[in-house]
Amino acid sequence: MARDTVETHFIQAVTTLEAGAARDPGRPLREGGPLTGDLCRTLFQRQTDSRLLDIAARWLRGQGEGFYTIGSAGHEGNAAVAAALRPTDPALLHYRSGAFYLTRSQQAGRLPDEGLRDVLMGLAASTEEPIAGGRHKVFGHPDLAVIPQTSTIASHLPRAVGVAFAIERARALDLRSPWPRDAVVVCSFGDASVNHATALTGLNTAAYATYQGQAMPILFVCEDNGIGISVRTPRGWVEAAARRPGIEYFSADGCDLADSYAAAVRAVEHVRTRRSPAFLHLSTVRLMGHAGSDVESAYRTQRELRADLERDPLVGTARMLVAAGLITPEELLRSYESAREHVLRLALESTRRPRLGSAEEVMRPLAPRRPDMIAKIAPVAAEAAVREKAFAGSLPEADKPMTLSQSINRTLADALAVHPEMMVFGEDVAKKGGVYGVTRGLQKRFGPGRVFDTHLDEQAILGLALGSAVSGMLPVPEIQYLAYLHNALDQIRGEAATQRFFSQGAYVNPMVVRVAGYAYQKGFGGHFHNDNAVGALRDIPGVVIASPARPDDAAAMLRTCLAAARTEGSVCVFLEPIALYNTKDLFEDGDGGWLAPYVPPARWSETHVPIGRARSYGDGRDLTIVTFGNGLRMSLRAAVRLTQEGYGCRVLDLRWLSPLPVDDLIRAAELTGKVLVADETRRTGGVSEGVMTELLDAGFSGQIARVTSSDSFVPLGEAAHHVLLSEDEIEQAARKLLG
Repeated sequence: MARDTVETHFIQAVTTLEAGAARDPGRPLREGGPLTGDLCRTLFQRQTDSRLLDIAARWLRGQGEGFYTIGSAGHEGNAAVAAALRPTDPALLHYRSGAFYLTRSQQAGRLPDEGLRDVLMGLAASTEEPIAGGRHKVFGHPDLAVIPQTSTIASHLPRAVGVAFAIERARALDLRSPWPRDAVVVCSFGDASVNHATALTGLNTAAYATYQGQAMPILFVCEDNGIGISVRTPRGWVEAAARRPGIEYFSADGCDLADSYAAAVRAVEHVRTRRSPAFLHLSTVRLMGHAGSDVESAYRTQRELRADLERDPLVGTARMLVAAGLITPEELLRSYESAREHVLRLALESTRRPRLGSAEEVMRPLAPRRPDMIAKIAPVAAEAAVREKAFAGSLPEADKPMTLSQSINRTLADALAVHPEMMVFGEDVAKKGGVYGVTRGLQKRFGPGRVFDTHLDEQAILGLALGSAVSGMLPVPEIQYLAYLHNALDQIRGEAATQRFFSQGAYVNPMVVRVAGYAYQKGFGGHFHNDNAVGALRDIPGVVIASPARPDDAAAMLRTCLAAARTEGSVCVFLEPIALYNTKDLFEDGDGGWLAPYVPPARWSETHVPIGRARSYGDGRDLTIVTFGNGLRMSLRAAVRLTQEGYGCRVLDLRWLSPLPVDDLIRAAELTGKVLVADETRRTGGVSEGVMTELLDAGFSGQIARVTSSDSFVPLGEAAHHVLLSEDEIEQAARKLLG
């Protein structure tokens, strides 16, 4: 294998070094600094191994046996950050964290080869890679407190803040946590990522919490190599962006191991003792390009490339060791060549290890379903005395029939009473009880530690949920309106949904995200409060989407979602139709047809709603109307009128938008041979597309039609009725199908 420029420069630079007088390896290498000769030698070995992994990655790629070449060359100073931390401190790492990972692995008592094999198996996409199992090359390991991240845009920062929040909240609530009570969260990222909205959310949330006196033990580490792929970061920008109220700023030359370690020790000590955030700014270089396919000469001058080579952190650490008389240049080069040969031999071995062999194998970690376990856990209620106290002696089952909003409120209260690790939070959910009063009274009953307001940032809300969930809690965040969810969808798509997939279930983030959604509100309109777009949610693998329309379904389905989160680590989105929150009647004013009594715990088992099970109304044999949400009420009203005219109609409420209740759907369709899908979401990308596809894939040969809302945003006022599905359209489409 030919030597590339970086490796050749290292060898030549070491050859010219002059050995100094031998020093005590147990003493600091620099006066007043914490880095000893012994530690420097150990960290240099991990820095060297990290560099050799980058060389191996390119060799594997050249052989067609490797699939990832974004490396850590030039960033090996992050070994010092790992050394300043404890192996039990949760870490969410930048993709250039090779030296950090290898150092952390050794800190935990593992042999050097174990860390090397971890990374090489990832490069070779082997199923024996210990975290993602060949699904991606990530730094992660449950035994090392390294939470795997696939983010290239700093989307892990809000989650990292959530982990720091959860450490302190678990201590305040006296809950068990996977992290020590004095743990520090470390989150690393590149300089270009500082500009991403998710990074700004993470930094702002930490600062906001600290400003209010809340503990936030997180260390942000920006490894600043001055360039994002080919776009330069303005000099001084990272420091300017980092300086925020409540966040202590530290900086160091990331190419100087002694300087990096000294700054990291100070930063970690600050966070650990004060329980407040710090920003460690490491100035690094990027060697060997952004990735193996990157031709740096196309956008960087030879002078710039040479300047980076002169700052090579591997050369810098070698210089310190040789100057301290801890090793001679000749010994260092012999050690390097031996390590190089060893790493390449391990790389070759990695190509012979098994890889994923089928779609089933790839998808296995996505969403394991345990319906029997969910059915056992969902009906569990708090002890009678605890419930009596939670409801102040007025149990909901003794109350009059409830609206959808009231039913959700009482179910949340019952869940908070039985699950001490559960938290309800979001914008306005505490004292106000949410815009629609759904969470009214919960904070008074369960305290501000478990029911609390956040600042107005959906990315922050979901980040807190993600970090809390991976830390052993059961978060139930509220997103105030469906349209607002799109501001932060990557926190579900790229962070929540991928966690189990890329860790083979070693790390999960169980949560139930409550979202007030859909349209048809009276006197309160406009796009941001009447959004009917769910396509972006439905295409996220593994995410459960519940869409209850009736009060009794909402209670049972919410209990199911909470049980799925607890037993399977499921990410559930609970879509609540705003227009039905306070609806009481079905056909006529005063009929109370949309109210339902609150089922007592003794009957929760018999009223349990499994994930992916629909609900059928009527027994007609002429037409099946398939619908959900607001469409259920409209369809039932239309079906009654048709029934009065002699047509036999049945209405199927899907209830679950992902996974769709396929078996129930096909059964209901075959009973009539005619299916009308009444879909309040948009015609393109809406739920009806999925329903019709499932019917066709199943070989349904009957007639199918659909009525939907238009491919439009929802306008203000009465104009909304021009683009939203109407009851009249459902009835007219049904008549057409019935002939």
